[in-house]
Amino acid sequence: MEPWLEGLTPIVEHQDLKVPYRYSMGATTSKFFIEIRDRKRILGIRCPKCKIVFVPPRSICGRCLSSLEEWVEVSDKGTVQTYTIVHYATPAQPAPTPLIYGIIKLDGADTGLGHMINEASYENLRVGTRVQAVFKEERVGNMLDILYFKPL
Repeated sequence: MEPWLEGLTPIVEHQDLKVPYRYSMGATTSKFFIEIRDRKRILGIRCPKCKIVFVPPRSICGRCLSSLEEWVEVSDKGTVQTYTIVHYATPAQPAPTPLIYGIIKLDGADTGLGHMINEASYENLRVGTRVQAVFKEERVGNMLDILYFKPL
């Protein structure tokens, strides 16, 4: 025990703190979300050395450390690489449970995009299922502008 605490009974207060803040996505992520918001287009970014197309995009290739600047349009259709069914609700969930989160490899991309899958029965969804993005009508410039992916 710290000397200054001797003879004292600590008081513990439990509370939730709400801290408002602003977050800048940076140039690469901003361009990705602006294209989704304004044009319903999903963009990837290609490494000049590895030729890998990253979705979501990043500014540096994690494999060869090259700067990434070549934007490419990828399809809004892709293949489910893996998925999980979430049965518990938390304040962070963007939709009621149960919900399906999946990693979707979009046609034209080499990496997977994590997102929700809807309009799918839990019993029939499989790795390899072909899906397509469903966009919100009113988009604001974030990942939830893609409402979810649905089976084709």
